[in-house]
Amino acid sequence: MELAMAAKNVKLGSSSFFVSTSEDFSSAQRRLPALRPLTARRMVRSSATPDAPTEESKAAGFRSKSPQDTNVVIVGATGYIGKFVVKEVVKRGYNVIAVAREKSGIGGKSGREQTQEQLPGANLCFSEVTDAKTLENALRGVTPSVDVVISCLASRTGGVKDSWLIDYQATKNSLDAGRALGASHFVLLSAICVQKPLLEFQKAKLKFEEELQSIGSGFTYSIVRPTAFFKSLGGQVQSVQGGGPYVMFGDGALSACKPISEADLASFIADCIVEEDKINQVLPIGGPGKALTPLEQGTMLYEVIGKEPKFIKVPIEIMDFVIGVLDFLVKIFPNLEDSAEFGKIGRYYAAESMLVLDPKTGQYDADATPSYGKDTLEDFFKKVVRDGMAGQELGDQAVFK
Repeated sequence: MELAMAAKNVKLGSSSFFVSTSEDFSSAQRRLPALRPLTARRMVRSSATPDAPTEESKAAGFRSKSPQDTNVVIVGATGYIGKFVVKEVVKRGYNVIAVAREKSGIGGKSGREQTQEQLPGANLCFSEVTDAKTLENALRGVTPSVDVVISCLASRTGGVKDSWLIDYQATKNSLDAGRALGASHFVLLSAICVQKPLLEFQKAKLKFEEELQSIGSGFTYSIVRPTAFFKSLGGQVQSVQGGGPYVMFGDGALSACKPISEADLASFIADCIVEEDKINQVLPIGGPGKALTPLEQGTMLYEVIGKEPKFIKVPIEIMDFVIGVLDFLVKIFPNLEDSAEFGKIGRYYAAESMLVLDPKTGQYDADATPSYGKDTLEDFFKKVVRDGMAGQELGDQAVFK
């Protein structure tokens, strides 16, 4: 093979020969009697087991695969957003491994059969995500390899211990288990409110975000920070529909958000699997239309129902007083720790906007908050007024019960 190439150096031990293209084959062959053993050695090396793929090659590799050959693990698959993410990713043709507990859903009401019915088209992996080795072993029983992990995990209550167990540790376990099976990309469903971390669940999410971004070595990520979900703004629909007042804090304009539907958010998360402009990015995202204050949301709801608005405006100072009392009592009764945290969560959402925070001015910026999708809050209100909140239950996250 070497003899057919033009002007090549061939080294054998300490000797070096030069073969000219003007030289005839037989003459050159007589000058290079040791060429054949060299060629044989090269063939042995070329047939040897190749080096293990690097993180860079794995990250580039899965994006060149067809969806049906791409293994995507989704943790938090039975949660509010997780179910829609599974549906969307399955629809796009990916091979989905959905991780669920033996008893999942609100209050653990769904068993294996119900979970399978909720997640058609996905391969189910039943495991606890709070133990890294258990999760890894469970995944190995379902798939030999993983390309992408999508985490939709979130604490159900926002309690102190639960936040660190789920928003940090369980999410980290999912990352570690995925990487152990070869994953090279991680899509994290976070929250826009981690920009101003005053609550335990925000601190837990932010700690994981920082660790995810520090991996490097070609491992890639997409961190999705959505604004408010439709369901979180639907808690008062039925009470208002029944004649009750719409409750808000302050003057109803302390905060604003660009709410996004579960289907639109799931679509955006699925985009993050392969779209290059979403690689190694923190991605705040809201729904279509202008940012809405609680007063504007309430007014919209009354227009949909066809009733005159009836608002109750609660002074924000009442919440400050309650939180102060709970913080004092926690020092005496540590078991009230979560109650105090729940009060702080309510206070945060009453006063802080779910929009991009400008670090220079310290102000929330609706114009800087990207919009995505087509579903509007008004359409959501119309659907809930017509069909009720079936499938939109708030469970432990409900504020207005």
